[in-house]
Amino acid sequence: MMMKKLVFGFGVSLLLSACAVEAPKKLDATQHSIMQQNEALKAKVHPATIAANKNSVKALDFSDRRDFDRAERGFIASFDDGIAAYDPTQYDFITGKAPDTVNPSLWRQSKLLAKHGLFEVSKGIYQVRSFDLSNITFIQGDTGWIVVDPLISKEAAIRAKALVDRELGEKPVSAVLITHSHIDHYGGIRGLFTEEQIEAADFEIITPEGFVLETVSENILAGNAMSRRASYMFGGLLPRNPQGQVGVGLGQAISSGEPGLLYPTREITQDFESFEVDGIPIEFMLTLGAEAPTEFMFYMPEQRAFCQAEIINHTLHNLYTPRGAKVRDGKVWSVYIDQAIQKYADKTDVSFGSHHWPVWGKEDVNELWIGQRDLYRYIHDQTVRLANEGYTMHEIPERLELPDSLASSFANRGYYGTLSHNSKAQYQLYFGYFDGNPANLNPLPPTKEAKKFVDYVGGAKALLEKAEADYEAGEFRFAATALNHLIFAEPENETARNLLAQVYRQLAYQSESGSWRNFYLTGAQELTQGVMDLPRPNTASPDMIRSIPMNLYFDLLAVKIDGKKAAKKDLELNFVITDTDQKAHLFLSGGALHHRMDTTKDDIPTLNITRSGLDALNLKQKSVAELRKEGAVTMSGNPLKIKAFFDLIEDPEYWFEIVRP
Repeated sequence: MMMKKLVFGFGVSLLLSACAVEAPKKLDATQHSIMQQNEALKAKVHPATIAANKNSVKALDFSDRRDFDRAERGFIASFDDGIAAYDPTQYDFITGKAPDTVNPSLWRQSKLLAKHGLFEVSKGIYQVRSFDLSNITFIQGDTGWIVVDPLISKEAAIRAKALVDRELGEKPVSAVLITHSHIDHYGGIRGLFTEEQIEAADFEIITPEGFVLETVSENILAGNAMSRRASYMFGGLLPRNPQGQVGVGLGQAISSGEPGLLYPTREITQDFESFEVDGIPIEFMLTLGAEAPTEFMFYMPEQRAFCQAEIINHTLHNLYTPRGAKVRDGKVWSVYIDQAIQKYADKTDVSFGSHHWPVWGKEDVNELWIGQRDLYRYIHDQTVRLANEGYTMHEIPERLELPDSLASSFANRGYYGTLSHNSKAQYQLYFGYFDGNPANLNPLPPTKEAKKFVDYVGGAKALLEKAEADYEAGEFRFAATALNHLIFAEPENETARNLLAQVYRQLAYQSESGSWRNFYLTGAQELTQGVMDLPRPNTASPDMIRSIPMNLYFDLLAVKIDGKKAAKKDLELNFVITDTDQKAHLFLSGGALHHRMDTTKDDIPTLNITRSGLDALNLKQKSVAELRKEGAVTMSGNPLKIKAFFDLIEDPEYWFEIVRP
């Protein structure tokens, strides 16, 4: 993996992992667009894929139209076009019968999610759906709108609010409820207000406890790899057509505008805390450490309405997200849903969420909630049971089947999470990655292992012959394994790359999970066309940069240190934020960077900088030279030692290879 040197001082700024960097010079974006369209249209559907798709949906009743009735209920209007940040009309092709290139169950889910616009949920409660990955909800308060989960980007939220203004009349936003710490539930908040309104702060922002810390910490240290893998998971590099991206199961896609973050005025810290929000009584139920590190659901007794946040959905969610993150506990998740059932199900007339469509009536509410509760508990318990019988992370998914009562429910299907990777997550939760087999304690790294594998099977030609036979027979899973070895042994083997790309496409066309489909198709695309020459996605905004606490900032610097080089250095310095009275002693020891907050050391170099100056550096708004001229940066001691310290910090390449070495 390539690294970019970060030079401190003399005009080049420090960068955070979520900020934009120059992309590598590879395929031109226009050339790539033409190639990807042609490549997608050339794809053939193997008879085994057609048969697998037909067989995979035998347990499902496609004559059940209840979800379509729910997804269309209360529709008011939409815009006929999209915006640069997000265009829902790009999915207008999702109509009629599923094509052979899409799993019929996933096609059904995407057809439901392609319905976009403003909907009335119940009296005084409205949602704008499919203007982003998530929903935005508008609740009528005494003085204005109480907004729930304002999407990912400012631009998407502005668009949603414009639709509400057009159809329901212009009203101010009196409060914002942010159910949890994932960016698709808070990033668009600046789109709800003018800068003057934000300055006046005449509104409430209510979040679960620990919200700000979790929003800025979850992806900071490992953010580069997570973001790159997210480009696979959400299909952002794929064309929108029946051979490409058709959605991701939780929603259709993510908006590409500017995310923001405003600090909460109130945090929910007590379970079942109740108070009025702009005249509307609301009871909050904390669900910490399940779908998100910090999250709440809430109940409105006057409306007999329950907001299920992202704890209850019309899909099996992720107990592990393929983009990379800490695993989630299915038992804890299930317990929260059961608590909601006990406390609210019998007095709820409508249940709506941060994704998908609502359900109405006690019977349907109970059916959805009970099914979701049982789903996560079953995966958790049966994974642990099989692990205790000696089965490993890779054996359990082959033995684990949902009972018909769960598998036959569309709401429990693996459109986003899957039974396979979720069971592996529960195994990892208890046992880690190691399966107990000594052969797996210290295997060779991928390239060395691949070369030995190819040699063992008799060379590239013999492997290709076997893989081609597997492809013809529809044995795609092991063909993918074998061909992946060949490509890591011989990355320039074009025949192997093309065949593996075809294998990945067949696996994609069979996938009920939108995220699996996107992974396979993006892998196929990069095998045959290489990594794109595109700007790196800017996943952090000025609000996010300003919110990073200094101890986390120093942790980020530490994971960017080249340990081998640092082990040869004896460097330390004081880091002082002059306008916030924060200070730290940073030092290298054993190749690792350590920091001690709230202390400095005598007789070592000191860097003095304002917090706004540090933010300006990280946002590439100003150079160190400019800040020194303004007086925002001063140094004492040997400046060459300060420079040597920061010369050890390297920024990782964003567009690193995934399917090739």
